[in-house]
Amino acid sequence: MSAPSMILAIDQGTTSTRAIVFDADWRPRALRQIPLQQHYPQPGWVEHDAEEIWAATLQVCREAISDVGGPSAIAAIGVTNQRETTVLWDRAGGAALHKALVWQDRRTAGVCERLRADGQEPAIQAKTGLVLDPYFSATKIAWLLDRVEGARARAERGELAVGTIDCFLLSRLTGGAVHATDATNAARTLLFDLAERRWDDGLLARFGVPRAVLPEIRPCAGRFGETDPALFGRAIPICGMAGDQHAALVGHGALEPGETKVTYGTGAFLVMNVGATPRASKHRMLSTLGYSIDGEAAYALEGAIFSAGSAVQWLQEGLGVIEHSRQSEAVAQSLTDNGGVYLVPGFTGLGAPWWEAEARGAVMGLTRDTTRAHLVRAALESLAYQTADLLDALNADGAPRPSVLKVDGGVTANAWAMQFLADVCAVPVERPAFQEMTALGAARLAALGAGLIDSLNVPAADAPVRWAPRMGEDERARLRRGWKAAVNGVLATARAG
Repeated sequence: MSAPSMILAIDQGTTSTRAIVFDADWRPRALRQIPLQQHYPQPGWVEHDAEEIWAATLQVCREAISDVGGPSAIAAIGVTNQRETTVLWDRAGGAALHKALVWQDRRTAGVCERLRADGQEPAIQAKTGLVLDPYFSATKIAWLLDRVEGARARAERGELAVGTIDCFLLSRLTGGAVHATDATNAARTLLFDLAERRWDDGLLARFGVPRAVLPEIRPCAGRFGETDPALFGRAIPICGMAGDQHAALVGHGALEPGETKVTYGTGAFLVMNVGATPRASKHRMLSTLGYSIDGEAAYALEGAIFSAGSAVQWLQEGLGVIEHSRQSEAVAQSLTDNGGVYLVPGFTGLGAPWWEAEARGAVMGLTRDTTRAHLVRAALESLAYQTADLLDALNADGAPRPSVLKVDGGVTANAWAMQFLADVCAVPVERPAFQEMTALGAARLAALGAGLIDSLNVPAADAPVRWAPRMGEDERARLRRGWKAAVNGVLATARAG
C-alpha cells in the first residue's frame, strides 16, 4: 500500500465551515461546506455557537475524507480559521462556556476607548503592532472571564482554556490533549509581543488575562498533535495552522517582501509581506506576522476592511434588491456611472485606516433618479475605494506600491468589480484559477510541517486571470473625492455622538 499523500485543509470561516482535500499536485479532490449561523443578541454584538462549529467541522471532514477513499489517503491536516473570534471552554470536558465572540463584535468598544483616553494605545501598538479596537481578542477574553459566572477564578486555577477558533478546534481534534495556537493567531490578540513572538506579561496584566488560560504558541508548520483515532478511523497528524489571511498569503505564494494579496470575504484584508523584521505603521495600518516557520518569520503590514462581501449580502438578505450575489455584476453593468451614489458599509464600524468603532453604514448622494442598481453598484465600488485607501496608507508608511494585487474570495468572481478595483487602485489585479487560497495555504503549511515538501514556494498550477487599469486619472480622482466626502460624513456623525 502506498503512503498517504493527500492533505486535508480545514477552513473555518465567518460564514461557513469547509474541508478541502488536496492531492500531491495541489488539485482539490474533495470539498465539503456547511453554512454557519450568525447570532446578534444586541446591536453591534456578533456571536457564533462553538459547538455548532465543531459539529460542522467534524461532518465536513468526515465527508471529504470519505470522498477520497477514507483516512488512509490523508497524510496530514492543516487548519485555518477566522481570526480574533474567541472561545472559552472547560479543559476537563471541552464544553464551551459561552457563545464565541466574533471578530466583528463591538461590545468592548467602551473598554478600548477608555484605554485610549488613558493614553495607553501608543505603548500597546509599539509592542503588538495593533491598534486598540474591539476587533482583537484581548478585550473579548476579559469580557468572557468577567461575565461567565466563576470563570475568572477557574481560569486562574488552570481549569479553563481560551483561544481563537484554531485553538478550540485543535483541542477538540486531539481529544483535549493539546492546548496550542500558532504565532499568526496569537499575533491578533493584543497580548503578543510581535518582535519576541511570545505572550507579554505586561499586556496580560493590562488586559486582565491570566497566563494559565492561554495556549502554547507554536510555528505555523510542524506537528501540533494528532487526531483522536475515534474521529476519523485512525490518528492523523495535524501539521499546519495559520489564521485565514496569513494562510491566504502563503496560498498566493506572496513570500517575498512587497508582494501583496487581498482576500474579499465577509470582510476584506490586504496583507503585504515586508520581510524578516516588523515594520511599524504611522498611518493606522497593522503590523503583524505573515507566517512563522522553523524559528524564522515573515512579517507583514495589513489593512482590515470590516464589510466587503457582507455589503453584497446585505443587499440580498437585508434589502432584497438582488436575489443572489451573482446578480450584482449584471446589475452594476447596467449603469453607465454611479450617479453620484456612494455606500459606506460601516455596518460594524470602519476598519483601517480609520478605526472608528462607532461608525455606521450610510448611503450618500441619493436623488429621485436613484434606483436599486445604484445601490448595488455603490456596494461593489466601495470595495475598490476602501482598498485604494489602504494602499495610500501603505504608501504613506514608505511601503512600495505593489506591482500587482493578488486577490481571492467570493467577490472576485465578479469581473466588473475586479476591473473597477484595478481602475481605482491603478494597479493590475490577478485572480488565481483556483480560488481557495486560504485552504491551499493551510494545506501547504501542513505539507511542510509533515515533511512532504521542503519549501512553501510552489508554482501555481494554472495561469491567473488578470485585469489591467484602464481608467483615466481625472475620472479616478473625481470618484475618489466623492468617496472621501462620503466617508468624512460618516466619521463626523460617529464622532458627534
